[in-house]
Amino acid sequence: MKNLGLKIAALVLACVVWFIVSGPRREQTRQRMVTASLSLVGLPPELVITTDVRSSVAVRVKGRISDLRSLASQSLEASADLSLISKPGDIEITLRPQNINVPENIEVVDIVPNKVRFSIEKLGQRTVPIRPFLVGAPPEGYLVGQAVASPERALIAGPMSQIMKLSEVATERIIMTGRTATFVQNVPVVSDSPLVRISLPVTTQVTVPVLAEVGPSPEQTETAETTATTTTASPTGKPDKE
Repeated sequence: MKNLGLKIAALVLACVVWFIVSGPRREQTRQRMVTASLSLVGLPPELVITTDVRSSVAVRVKGRISDLRSLASQSLEASADLSLISKPGDIEITLRPQNINVPENIEVVDIVPNKVRFSIEKLGQRTVPIRPFLVGAPPEGYLVGQAVASPERALIAGPMSQIMKLSEVATERIIMTGRTATFVQNVPVVSDSPLVRISLPVTTQVTVPVLAEVGPSPEQTETAETTATTTTASPTGKPDKE
């Protein structure tokens, strides 16, 4: 009986410890939808994705309320490995719970959509002419000659279906407004397609001839036309004399 107080205290302490330790286990579980960014990794370097791929998927997760609250501050990612793809074509991959980077105490219940479809092509290269892209016009009385790029051809790289459709690439804009003399300008070579890149050269030197127009001035032309009209209108068929 003399140790009864100690025994009761130990029992109470054990109950308190059990209640604290077992608290998370007794906590209610919930489900909620979260968003995970979609990442496709490991694609062989000789292949490229040529169609739009969704940037994220919806994930239904299950876990304790406190764990779900902490999950809201984390960045989830759905990652799919494409390293086993070896040839071009239409691809469909299935996302599974192990593709989602959730904490161990969170369960992935569903992924929407769980299938991702896209097309893959082989990468290729070819050379095409470079076209100087002239914008605007010089002042009246000046003419623009044939612009020449040096180098005049570019090596492009991209999906085979796209690079075979390109007959040329262009430079960035070369402004002609106010030009009254021949000039040389280094300008970048650009591609209109986001999947086609310029391998070489990054820039080209463009020579644009700008020459003064050869021939009578507009005032001289107007005077000559007036004289011819007066001569034709003379009733004697001869030029009028004072």
